[in-house]
Amino acid sequence: MHDIIKRLDEKRAAARLGGGQKRIDAQHAKGKLSARERIELLLDPDSFEEWDMFVEHRCTDFGMDGQKIPGDGVVTGYGTINGRLVFLFSQDFTVFGGALSEAHAEKICKVMDHAMKAGAPVIGLNDSGGARIQEGVASLGGYADVFQRNVLASGVVPQISMIMGPCAGGAVYSPAMTDFIFMVKDSSYMFVTGPEVVKTVTHEEVTAEELGGALTHSTRSGVADLAFENDVEALMMLRRLISFLPANNREKPPRVPTEDPASRADLSLDTLVPDNPNQPYDIKELILKTLDENDFFELGPEYAKNIVTGFGRMNGSTVGIVANQPMVLAGCLDIRSSIKGARFVRFCDAFNIPVVTFVDVPGFLPGTAQEYGGIIRHGAKLLYAYAECTVPKVTVITRKAYGGAYDVMSSKHLRGDVNFAWPSAEIAVMGPKGAVEIIFRKDIGDAQKIADRTQEYKAKFANPFVAGARGFIDDVIMPHETRARICRSLAMLKDKKLENPWRKHGNIPL
Repeated sequence: MHDIIKRLDEKRAAARLGGGQKRIDAQHAKGKLSARERIELLLDPDSFEEWDMFVEHRCTDFGMDGQKIPGDGVVTGYGTINGRLVFLFSQDFTVFGGALSEAHAEKICKVMDHAMKAGAPVIGLNDSGGARIQEGVASLGGYADVFQRNVLASGVVPQISMIMGPCAGGAVYSPAMTDFIFMVKDSSYMFVTGPEVVKTVTHEEVTAEELGGALTHSTRSGVADLAFENDVEALMMLRRLISFLPANNREKPPRVPTEDPASRADLSLDTLVPDNPNQPYDIKELILKTLDENDFFELGPEYAKNIVTGFGRMNGSTVGIVANQPMVLAGCLDIRSSIKGARFVRFCDAFNIPVVTFVDVPGFLPGTAQEYGGIIRHGAKLLYAYAECTVPKVTVITRKAYGGAYDVMSSKHLRGDVNFAWPSAEIAVMGPKGAVEIIFRKDIGDAQKIADRTQEYKAKFANPFVAGARGFIDDVIMPHETRARICRSLAMLKDKKLENPWRKHGNIPL
């Protein structure tokens, strides 16, 4: 027994040391934490239960049978964040560059399987050079096994990927199928083919950072939701995100006690919308002043800035926020914002999170770039997401709601539960000037007639009352009472039940 205990201690020590102190020091020199240090920071103290510490690879080719390190390059198990259960894996770059082997993949699959059974989120801390080349197709099979579980877990438990080092080739597709992707600036990158391959095939010269760095993916491609300065900030923000999310699709979002009264009024909102309909204002001011304690966790803040998405709380319970941003492209919907909004709405719907929508949208962005890029299909994604969504939906129209974009943004016609409008709301097919120039085309040469007709159109549609007369707007509210009215609506809707017709799945216009 003494010998076995001694061997156990030796194996544990070897597993904890990973690739050795020299390689751990190299990680630190790059500003990166080790796999185990990341877990310690992310989870509550002393809550981590590790599995498969003694797993080793089974490869005997290319001298690999003489290179075996317990754990095989990934630390797996479960623990708690703020007392709530999560499962996770943390790839260890000090062991074979974090490369994925068959055994490595089996460890990841095991925690994902258990997360599904236990109904708890899965967190992946990715830091890997990709498939372990020495194992050939066995490592590729391992990736496919992980991909399959990502798909099965989608919409069942939240899946979050934190890219904290390299993630290249086939490895990128596991994070791509998770719900949220976070990256660390200057130390993480994602791409399907690296700079060398790009140079060979297309003759483009590009660095790894330019090709797939955190800034590239959080500002240009939209692959990453957020980019952080370092590992510590990234892990702290991940803990914050988890606090907003339910553990699985059968639970309601967590409730956090708040001293911020649901009936709180904010008189400054009464002057938020400028008198000039062409003058922008910051929709984030409305979001912050409406949510509990001005606390908003924004997702994708640097990508498709004309739509704002993120989580907050109202009267203690999590809500998803979707809002047009008049400060960018006048709040128009375009390809990028439609996809960003649709993905977020579908996540909220999958995990029982009510959706609050603030609308100030003059329409879809015109132009050949948008039409050739498929704005029709991509815009339909947001429409589809809202129409399919069965969670409580509360909508507030602050100013413009024109054309098809009015329909898309959680209108009453797409089963919006409660639809409010501010007195400044304008609900029409298009802006007054454009409408008049079409309706009264024959008068275009007469400036005075056109001006009079425009004023007449404004008087009719530059207010919420025509829509209110049809029941498309439930009430016209003063801006300062927005928080109170939304909180009251959400309380009324807390036991809402609505089911879509049975089907295997819909066919969203991908």
